[in-house]
Amino acid sequence: MKERRSIPGSVAKWGALVAVTLMFLFPFYWTLVTAIKAKPELLTWPPTWWPADAQWDNFAAAWAAQPFGTYLKNSAIVTVLSTIGQLLSSSLVAFGFARFDFPGRNFLFMVLLAAMMVPWDVTMIPLYMEFNWLGWINTLKPLIVPAWFGAPFFIFLLRQFIMSIPRELDEAAKMDGASVFQIYWKIHLPLMLPALVLVGTFQFLAAWNDYLGPLIFLNDESMYTLTLGLARFKTLHDTNLTALAAMTIILCLPPLVLFLTAQRYIMDSSLSSGIKG
Repeated sequence: MKERRSIPGSVAKWGALVAVTLMFLFPFYWTLVTAIKAKPELLTWPPTWWPADAQWDNFAAAWAAQPFGTYLKNSAIVTVLSTIGQLLSSSLVAFGFARFDFPGRNFLFMVLLAAMMVPWDVTMIPLYMEFNWLGWINTLKPLIVPAWFGAPFFIFLLRQFIMSIPRELDEAAKMDGASVFQIYWKIHLPLMLPALVLVGTFQFLAAWNDYLGPLIFLNDESMYTLTLGLARFKTLHDTNLTALAAMTIILCLPPLVLFLTAQRYIMDSSLSSGIKG
């Protein structure tokens, strides 16, 4: 009897999940369809759900319309270097907060948590003045170097993960003659892999999709990232909807592939990062 009652509930639950999934996938599908349509098909009514003759060469034409190869190189440099810096710096600071007892540790950690509440807009002008004084304006350094000093949220996340690792592992490694850095590098980093994948994914998405940072710090088109290049492309080709849709799809592919690849690690770290306070 209970099994019979549970069948309609399961059908309704899965039906709702499928409906919500389709609702979120539809914008991506429609952008893809727009990208491969011929221009006369864009204004037809009722709209065509799939073009009669898919114009896959629209992607190559849109890519060649501006120096997107240069934009891609700049975005790749910023994304890769900032992600590496964020992983190293945040994990080091988190290891220090989780494993070292030093005067003022709790106060400094509270200051770190308070820094999470400061919006980037508040620090935007001081950062610009500082980078201008350093001579970094119109270079990629303002988009890379700050990541090598850690981020409060990532430090907090990694600290919570390290707190769930038994201290007995550290003590056993010390008895075997391991230094503090060896304990961090050879024991904690491998164990932190799920959390590091989560942090790396978040940092990758933030750096890849960043528009305001490049807009403020970059002036020369040769230094543009893909997001800034797409904005300029939209200004020059506002009526070319197929080209805009094609470039949007291209920009969405790397984050989408990364998220699908790292999904299992993201779920593991999300479930285990808050075990201990």
